Amino acid sequence: MDLMQNTAGPAFLADCPTRLSTEILADKWSALVLFGLSQRPRRHGELIEAIGGISRKVLTQTLRRLQQYGLIERDAETARQVEYRLTDLGQTLIEPIEVLTSWARDHGAAVADFQEAAEAGSAGGPPRDVPEVADGAGEPTRHGSARSST
Repeated sequence: MDLMQNTAGPAFLADCPTRLSTEILADKWSALVLFGLSQRPRRHGELIEAIGGISRKVLTQTLRRLQQYGLIERDAETARQVEYRLTDLGQTLIEPIEVLTSWARDHGAAVADFQEAAEAGSAGGPPRDVPEVADGAGEPTRHGSARSST
């Protein structure tokens, strides 16, 4: 089966469910909020403390959007005692988020090297050597010199 094909059709079609999942996870804060709720329900202030760099306003917007998607629920005992928790549907995203986290741990340094090389090249400095990263077979490859066929 083609990797970019699913029961709804090719992922490149406008109405493909793949686009919705990409829209949800491509948001800068959604994956962090979902992961922050993966261990237990949390209050707004606890999420602010757990997620570095997110403002109260952006967290509130993100929580509302995830609630509209059915991924989290808001439990308000009183106006001052509000907790957020993952729904069963939201829980299904934790494994893919963990896979992305693992990828970032394994390849984050290579991405940072590419960013630095690109910035050095655009700043008029001498181009830096393209970093080597192991391919799927463990063999080093020079990224940027050949395109993958997948």
